Amino acid sequence: MAASSTNPYSEAGVDTAAGDLAVELMKSSVRATHGPEVLGGVGGFAGLFDASALRDFRRPLLATSTDGVGTKVAIAQAIDKHDTIGQDLVGMVVDDIVVVGAKPLFMTDYIACGKVFPQRIADIVRGIAEACTATGTALIGGETAEHPGLLGPRDYDVAGAATGVVEADGILGADRVQDGDVVLAVESSGLHSNGYSLVRHIVTNAGIGYGDNAADFGTTWGEALLEPTRLYTLPLLRLIEQLGGGAGGGVHSLSHVTGGGIAANLARVLPQGSWAEVDRGTWSPSPVFRVLSDIAGSTLESAEGTWNLGIGFLAIVAADQKDAAIAALAADGMPAWQVGTVGFGPRPAGEFEQGAKGVDGGAVRLIGAYADGAK
Repeated sequence: MAASSTNPYSEAGVDTAAGDLAVELMKSSVRATHGPEVLGGVGGFAGLFDASALRDFRRPLLATSTDGVGTKVAIAQAIDKHDTIGQDLVGMVVDDIVVVGAKPLFMTDYIACGKVFPQRIADIVRGIAEACTATGTALIGGETAEHPGLLGPRDYDVAGAATGVVEADGILGADRVQDGDVVLAVESSGLHSNGYSLVRHIVTNAGIGYGDNAADFGTTWGEALLEPTRLYTLPLLRLIEQLGGGAGGGVHSLSHVTGGGIAANLARVLPQGSWAEVDRGTWSPSPVFRVLSDIAGSTLESAEGTWNLGIGFLAIVAADQKDAAIAALAADGMPAWQVGTVGFGPRPAGEFEQGAKGVDGGAVRLIGAYADGAK
C-alpha cells in the first residue's frame, strides 16, 4: 500500500508552515531591538547576549521577572486587535525589574494559541518588540506553540520573562526607606493589565458589546479597554541617574502598582514598622474607572484592591528631593505628585493593610475622598 502524503501533524491540528511564516513576518521587528550585545539573530534554540559589559560593574546583581497579560487578551480576541497586547506584556514584565533599580538587558516571550494565524502572531510580537525598544530591552528569543484541543482556534495567551542588572550598592528597596520620605504617585494610562476579570464581568452583566460605541471615551468599548499599559522603565532609570539610588541616593524604593492595587503594592516596598497614608484627595481617578464603577453600581473604593485607579507607579524619595523628582518625571512625560509621607513608630488608629504577596512589609491605608476633577 502506498504511503499517505498527508502530514499527520497537520491532521492533528498543528500547522508548522504557518508557524514558520509567523517567524518570517516578525523578524524585522525583533531584529530592531538588537544591539551589538545580541548574537545569533532570530530562530535559534537559545538567544545569546554578550555579558562582557557586566565586567564594568563592581558587583553586578541580575534581576529577573516573569508575567503575562491576563484576561485582557480576551478583549483583543473579541475585536481582533492584537497590536497593543505586546506593550502590555513588556510593561508587566520589564517594569517589574526597574523596581529594584535594575536596567533591563533582554527579554523572551511565549505565545500559546489554538491555531497559528501568522499575521496575528506577527502583530503581537511587533507590539512586544516596539515596547522592548521603548524600554531599552533586547528581545532575544521566544516561542509560539500551537495547542489544538486545549485552546480554541482563535484563543491565545502570552507570557514573557526578562533579565536586568543593577549595581549591588545601587539596589532599591524597603531597607533604604527612611522616616519622613515622601511617597510620589506616577500617573497610569488607565487600567493597564490588571483586574480585567472584573472589567469583563461588569461589561458582560451590563449587556455591553466590545464593538459597541462608548460615548464617554469617543471610541468603541473594546478599543477603550485595550488602552496599552504605560511604560515606566526609562523615565525611572533616568530619575535614579539624576537623583541617585540605593545607599545615599535620593530614590529609595519603587513600587509597580499591579494586581492588589495601591495599598498592597506600596506596603511591599516599605520596611516593617513603617506606615503611610495615601491621600485620595490628591488625584482624580481616570474616567474609565469611574464609568465602570458607575455601571457596576459600586464605589471606586471597593475596587482599590483590584485596579490601579490612576496610579501606575509609586516612588519613595528623600523629602528634600521631592520637587526635583516631580520635575524630572514631568519632563519625561510622567505626571507625578505627592500622595503621602512615610512614618515610623506608632501609627494612627484604624485599619491598615500590612504587607502583601508574602512580604511582611510596611502598613498602608488610603484616606479621604477622591478629587472630583483633575489633580
